[in-house]
Amino acid sequence: MTTHQTTASAFAAFERKMRSAGLSQTFIDNFRFYYEQLVQGATGYISRQEAQPVEALPSYHELDASLQRAGEEALRRAFVLKLNGGLGTSMGIDGPKSLLPVKGELTFLDIIVRQVLALRKRFDVSIPLVLMNSFHTRDATLRALEAYPELKIQGVPLDFMQHMEPKVWKETLSPAEWPADPEKEWCPPGHGDIYPALMDSGMLSTLLDAGYEYAFVSNVDNLGAVLDLAILGHFAHNRIPFLMEVAQRTPADRKGGHLARSSDGRLILRESAQCPPEEEAEFQDIHLYRYFNTNNLWINLRALAETLERRHGVLGLPLIRNEKPIDPTDPTTPRVYQLETAMGSAIGVFEGAQAICVPRSRFAPVKKNSDLLVLMSDAYHLNEDYTLSLAPECNGTPPVATLDDRYYLLYEAMKARFPAGAPSLRRCISLTVRGDVTFGANVTVAGRVVIEAPEGEPLRIPDGAVLEEATSRDRS
Repeated sequence: MTTHQTTASAFAAFERKMRSAGLSQTFIDNFRFYYEQLVQGATGYISRQEAQPVEALPSYHELDASLQRAGEEALRRAFVLKLNGGLGTSMGIDGPKSLLPVKGELTFLDIIVRQVLALRKRFDVSIPLVLMNSFHTRDATLRALEAYPELKIQGVPLDFMQHMEPKVWKETLSPAEWPADPEKEWCPPGHGDIYPALMDSGMLSTLLDAGYEYAFVSNVDNLGAVLDLAILGHFAHNRIPFLMEVAQRTPADRKGGHLARSSDGRLILRESAQCPPEEEAEFQDIHLYRYFNTNNLWINLRALAETLERRHGVLGLPLIRNEKPIDPTDPTTPRVYQLETAMGSAIGVFEGAQAICVPRSRFAPVKKNSDLLVLMSDAYHLNEDYTLSLAPECNGTPPVATLDDRYYLLYEAMKARFPAGAPSLRRCISLTVRGDVTFGANVTVAGRVVIEAPEGEPLRIPDGAVLEEATSRDRS
């Protein structure tokens, strides 16, 4: 029996499972593309030879002033697309992360909606907001959007669904089965699924038919990612099919993915899971690999539709082989592979794709409660148009908070230790909290501050305390 016949035989079980779950032929073909690579021993690694450093890129600050006007002219054909498939499970939240309060009672979703409505009012243009939801986030998100009936645009749905795919047993490469909780047999295919999901859902053709051509795509937990007219003008005026916003890497970004250039000169994205273990030190060299992907992307829908049609619905993005326990909450459960792709890796697919180096302010994601605390604080100001800006005292660099995961990992636990809300961080460079520390009201943090509670002893910071460049051990 040939390798092809063996792979086809092994895949038959996956195809039956996916068909019974109602998945489309297009998505089954996409999953087959990656499964065949897995069976053939693909690791998804991209070596140094195929990921060479990028020396220089166009800068946001160098964009011509005329591009602002070009952006205004292109605005009527633009829309905002947010990835909203994630739950806040790593932060102890059962529901969509987008429904977490960020500024007072306003959630990520509230602020994003209001940003779009403010743009519409300012330019008198019908800019759609479209969400890519998952089966975990859709119902709760759409209920929340009922508070904004004015958001709907005739003929353009508010959302479309990302796919789900079967997990693969590591040992046998067969479909994972988990009768104790069959839902755990499935996983999201990574945000690279946005492309087949746009096509499968009909959203791609709906938007094109309605006259929309320019998609600004970003993560729902990144409130720095707002539709920028200068970048839109640059994108539209130069007829770029795919544009990635990148930022300069800092020591905090060492372990994240980076932009690189393939041996044939194309820009590509290399995620940490795609780095060969022996190249890890070089991968983390922020002076060698200078740029990271903010996951703020600009996509020309016509170029996407033509490319998908030419490739029969399979873009062929680089594989990310993600190994995990089948039950993410129990590391002792058997191991599976999740076959994933990254949305940004499409930069290597589109002929003429480009990248632009943007200010760090366009990248303010919330992955942990430490990030959320900074966003909640006065280090970030919510403007009239619901964009965020750093306080002048921050000098363009947000403070860094590091909270002890033993006490602050879960959202409710973090809230309980900041009952009066976040301390003032506008004059803070860094805040490190070790141990069980509860903050009183109107606490101010300035400079670099470390707070450490004695092991096993809760510490309370009194109301009105000012913490400056010192380690606080006082209790009250």
